Order: sequence, then structure tokens, then C-alpha cells
Amino acid sequence: MDAPLWTEKHAPSLSELPQPEARTRLSRTVDEPMNLVVQGPPGVGKTAAVRALARETHDDPDADLVEINVADFFDRSKKEIREDPRFSRFLQGQTEFSKQYRRGGKGNKYKREWSKRDMISHVMQELSSYQPASGAYKTVLLDNAETIREDFQQALRRVMEQYHRSTQFVIATRQPSKLIAPIRSRCFPVPVRAPTTEETEAVLADVAAAEGVDAESMALNLVASKAGGDLRYAVLAAQHAAVEGDGEITVESAQEALSAAGHDDALKSVLDSAAGGEIRDARKQLTALIDDEGFGGQELLSELLRVADTYPEEFGEANLVRLHRLAGAVDLDLAEGNDGRLHLTHLLAAWAGGQSELDGEAFA
Repeated sequence: MDAPLWTEKHAPSLSELPQPEARTRLSRTVDEPMNLVVQGPPGVGKTAAVRALARETHDDPDADLVEINVADFFDRSKKEIREDPRFSRFLQGQTEFSKQYRRGGKGNKYKREWSKRDMISHVMQELSSYQPASGAYKTVLLDNAETIREDFQQALRRVMEQYHRSTQFVIATRQPSKLIAPIRSRCFPVPVRAPTTEETEAVLADVAAAEGVDAESMALNLVASKAGGDLRYAVLAAQHAAVEGDGEITVESAQEALSAAGHDDALKSVLDSAAGGEIRDARKQLTALIDDEGFGGQELLSELLRVADTYPEEFGEANLVRLHRLAGAVDLDLAEGNDGRLHLTHLLAAWAGGQSELDGEAFA
């Protein structure tokens, strides 16, 4: 689809958020800015809620809302971080902070010698030290924060303390338990639950009306039910259905869109690559699903098993049983928030190699 995505075009205002509890909590922070932990499952609108809050509180939200996906740091090499145009101005050449860093008894390191933690801390220091473009403070959103390592969380805590007067930190995460206690204690929690089918259907009806698209109520109910609380999925599926239905959302076009809007083809491709011994390709595909589609490790494991189970003749019953047995060995590691790419890639490699169990040392 070449048209603008409805998820962006119809981003909700604070008063339009479908979850009344989140609306109430975020509204309390409009006049009393504070650090926040916005928590909830993927696709329920955590980032959209933060953007809505920024539009409500900042005269110039485009300038005073800084969004950082944690994966932009922790899942990339130092070279990739250094060359990212969003961060290169902080990590190349000399700044006052980098001069202080070298004078601060940290081994007189130059920027190119910094560890990834040094680089991240430096970027956060620089971003937080800037004065807001409008108003008294700016907002820094850290998305997918469940992957933040503990050493960086300690550094983040210090930055939050130092710049609390000029910077509001909003931490969006699916797993607030992964945040260290000092950070949780400095943030107001904002749970964002998955919307009900009725709430999702109401959102779709409003979006369709705004687009001037005729929508059958049964079709909207079908999309909302299939989405299972994932608003992003529901809105994109509805847009696809409108395209398939030549400007109308019908039951038939919704069914076609739902089959295309899911990730089953990508998940099947991961399994096919692994079964064919192409583990590097499988890892790249896993990375895309985690970084671009927002899958968590456990969620992705569950979806891989579900898709695999729909192809018993292709993969073979014995191989499927072995895949489920191998999956049990990594589920706990994924639950503890360890690197999903590492464990899922090892799972697929073990499955492809015909191993009967995973080598525990590879997960150390």
C-alpha cells in the first residue's frame, strides 16, 4: 500500500485512547510532569499513548519528544551506532562532555575506544542536557526497555537524577519487572492493557468513518476479534481490507487482509531456512521479526511452534515433537529476558542439526 498508514494518519489524541485507565493516569501528568513507566503487551498503543501525551504537553512536540528504540543501541555494533545520523554528532569529534570524560580518570579513552555502555551513556547525557525547544522540559522516550542491560540502567538512573528538572523520561516496556528498583521507584507506572474486542472495533469504526470508508459491522468484528488486543495489527488489517475491497471493508476483504496482515509467511520462512541448514538466514529473519515487528522472545517462540504445527507433513511428526522438546529448554531463558536472538537461533540450529537436546554451555 502506497497510501499513508492509518496507524500514523489517525494517531489518537490523549482523550481518544481506548483504555480509560491509561487516559486517566496520563491526564494526571499533563500539569504535573514526572518520569513514567508505560507498560503493556506489544501492539496495545504504548508508543501512541506517549506521543499523544507529548502533543498535549509540548507546544512543539516534534522538537521536544525524543524517541529512542533501545534496539538501536543494544542490538547493533559500535560502528553502526557511531555512524547512525541520529547519534553521530554526539559520537564523532569533541564535545565538552567528551573532554570531561577523558579528564575524569576513566583511562583517558578517546571516543573510538569507548565501550558500548560509554557511548550510550554519552548520548543520553547529551540529549538530556539540551534545553527544551518549548516550555520547561522535554520528553525522552525509551522504547522496548525490557532489553536494557542492568549496567546501563544504573547509568540511566544517574542521568535521570541529574537532569530531572529539564527532562521527563518515559520508559515503555512489556516487562517492567526487568527494570531495576531505583528506576521503578523514580517513575509513575502507567499500565496500558490490551483493548477488548469491543474497544478495538470502536477504534476501527472511527478510523473507517474518518477515511470515508464503508465498513460492514461483521467485518470490523472479525478484524477486532482476530487482532486479540493488538491495535496496530487491527488498524493495518482494516486498511488492507479497505484496499482489497476497493474502498469498502467487507467480510470477504477482511478475511483476505487478515491472512496477509499476519506474520505466518515470515515465520514459515524462518523454519524453512533452519530446516535447510541456512542458520544465518534464519537469524536475520528472526532479527527482523524482533526489531521491526516488535516480537518478544517468548512470543516469537510460541508463534514459531504454532506455525510449525500447521505443517506436520512437511516437517514430519517426529521433527515437530523434537522441536517442542528443544523449545522447552530455552523457554525459561526467554522468560528471564535473555537475548532472544541468541536462544532462538541456537534452538533452530539444534533442531536443524538433529540434536536431541541443547548444549547448556552455549547459553551461558
